Amino acid sequence: MRALFQKLQQFYLKYERHITTVAFVVGFVVDNLTLTRVDLLFDNLVLFSYLLVATASILFFNMTSVTTTTGFFGSVRSLVPLTMQFAFGGLFSGFFIFYTQSASLAASWPFLLLLLLLLIGNEALKKRYSRFVFQMSMLFFVLFSYLIFFFPILLHEISARVFILSGVASLFAIVALIGLLLRVMPAREQEWKKALTVSIGGIFLFVNIFYFANIIPPIPLSLKEAGVYHSVTRTEDNAYMVSYEQNKWPLFFGKTSATFHKNPGESVYFYSAVFAPTDLDTNIFHSWQYYDESIGEWREMSRIGFPIIGGRDGGYRGYSMKTSVVPGDWRVQVETARGQILGRVKFIIVESQTSSPLKTEMR
Repeated sequence: MRALFQKLQQFYLKYERHITTVAFVVGFVVDNLTLTRVDLLFDNLVLFSYLLVATASILFFNMTSVTTTTGFFGSVRSLVPLTMQFAFGGLFSGFFIFYTQSASLAASWPFLLLLLLLLIGNEALKKRYSRFVFQMSMLFFVLFSYLIFFFPILLHEISARVFILSGVASLFAIVALIGLLLRVMPAREQEWKKALTVSIGGIFLFVNIFYFANIIPPIPLSLKEAGVYHSVTRTEDNAYMVSYEQNKWPLFFGKTSATFHKNPGESVYFYSAVFAPTDLDTNIFHSWQYYDESIGEWREMSRIGFPIIGGRDGGYRGYSMKTSVVPGDWRVQVETARGQILGRVKFIIVESQTSSPLKTEMR
């Protein structure tokens, strides 16, 4: 068995660059194809498996550090940092997929950029996976990131108190794990205590600041569809009939045109479909904002809310309307009750005396 591990180690070292590049590309593609809904059992089992592999690897690596590193366990231990790298890479990939689905790029780009850098830079971090403080810091970050959306699914509630609960649970779990490992390595406690406090405390503070500044996406909610329409009517069979001006470039900028030709007395409708996990009910708001050129800022003209019910793949549908709008630059933000932005649609309202050609569809 030892000879087999030595051969595997030699093979990996010889083709390391090619193996890691192929593994990164294949892993990201597979995750994109398999991780589809944040509330599905399979998707959570995949992420939870990565968490277990990362935690087990850290436990094995550090517990064997106080014993002999020769023989079978020595050969296995030399490959454990690669296992950690694989598990953390899978978690960063999954988080990037799910958090991107829930994000408005304009509001959440700093957090998404961090996840992207961790995903791409995972290969460059391989040497750090043998360092205890780095291991614990990364494990705390991925555990916190996972519980941020797992607890709302589990408790059927998305709120600040559920976020706080996820943070407290993450801290409790990481402190318990650190305590267990330091009992095995008591001589290293003084060396690591300050660094662990600063690192994990900093991550906890950083994530909380990002959350309450509405930079972290409102996961597990996600915006499936949104646009400005000339009419929205709910039918008897619980469908929606919508009429809109078509976009010339629908593949890149959505179906509805960014220019709304408004006839005198006509109302403007905004339609959205927001996905929420099964049994999670919450409120969604349409924030209608007008760009006031006199002050150079966006002004909120109205904020219209309505409840959504989770479970529908295409998202829970709803709409709002405004009857008195002036020509100019407008945008509607789809927000949570706390003001977290799920998405934003910008459009220009132009006064028109003639009817524009419209397309009618069922939603």
